[in-house]
Amino acid sequence: MSIRRNIPLLAAVLACATAAASDRLVIQGKNGPGKGKRIVLVSGDEEYRSEQALPQLARILSERHGFDCTVLFAIDPKDGTIDPNRTDNIPGLEALDSADLMILFTRFRNLPDTQMKHIVDYVDSGRPIVAMRTATHAFDLKSSPTYQRYSWNSKEWDGGFGRQVLGETWIDHHGRHGVQSTRGIVAKGHARHPILRGIADGAIWVPTDVYKVRLPLPDGVDALVLGEVLEGMNPSDKPVVGKQNDPMMPVAWTRMYTGVQGKPARIFATTMGSAQDLMNEGLRRLLVNACYWAIGIEGRIEGRSSVELVGAYEPLPFKFGGAAKRVKPSDLELR
Repeated sequence: MSIRRNIPLLAAVLACATAAASDRLVIQGKNGPGKGKRIVLVSGDEEYRSEQALPQLARILSERHGFDCTVLFAIDPKDGTIDPNRTDNIPGLEALDSADLMILFTRFRNLPDTQMKHIVDYVDSGRPIVAMRTATHAFDLKSSPTYQRYSWNSKEWDGGFGRQVLGETWIDHHGRHGVQSTRGIVAKGHARHPILRGIADGAIWVPTDVYKVRLPLPDGVDALVLGEVLEGMNPSDKPVVGKQNDPMMPVAWTRMYTGVQGKPARIFATTMGSAQDLMNEGLRRLLVNACYWAIGIEGRIEGRSSVELVGAYEPLPFKFGGAAKRVKPSDLELR
């Protein structure tokens, strides 16, 4: 068949590829230790602006460290805009089928089985996960006949995906939400962990509050950073005196999870991570180092890994109803 006769078919294929890519942000990695590794970052929460945090994290991982990154969003199918309040639609999850790492930052998603299958297959495969903030309560699958056990309050699979895979599900706020911020304190005996490389004790400060977790931690869950509750919303504020800090709650931890395929996966979870939290250099370094560790290249973490912000970054405050309107994934491309 001639090239000329193939042109309509080629045009149709390219049109389909363009349409498929319009619901996600794809960033090709530059040079770095992550060259050739693929990270899929899944956003979708109504409050903490994961739709802003994950594109910035993806840019850092791609620009500074060489990872190929694909960011997925909660999308309104009517107009293709990002709508965190659409809990039932995150297109593009098939990208997980060939991913080396999933970064998850969702909240109470009620996804259809056709989408959840890609997440569940990924988890079962034994590949690593980096989970941020509300990922402890990532799913609320009210309509799923197949994967309902992944729901945050599952009784069949105690605590669902959050507790069974990450190490904890949603319990409650421990610090006062929007009133008491968080300072990260390195857990005793863990200062030399590769995820904490280049992070001084107390260098992590975020405006989000500490989440409550069960103590003592389950066997196999290893706390790296504890959350010191501060009196106010500034990094210079004093720690609260009393039970809120005695004992302090873990805000970042690791564990191994073995899925149905029998292959253990490295899991890193943190209850920090709002878009505003990423303004803190210490937290950005924690997340980047965690990606290296999760993938298994922690030996290549530098003494102070490069985590400078890429492009303009003006995160919106965390609150319900605070998402930017009429934004499409293509609007987030650096120009």
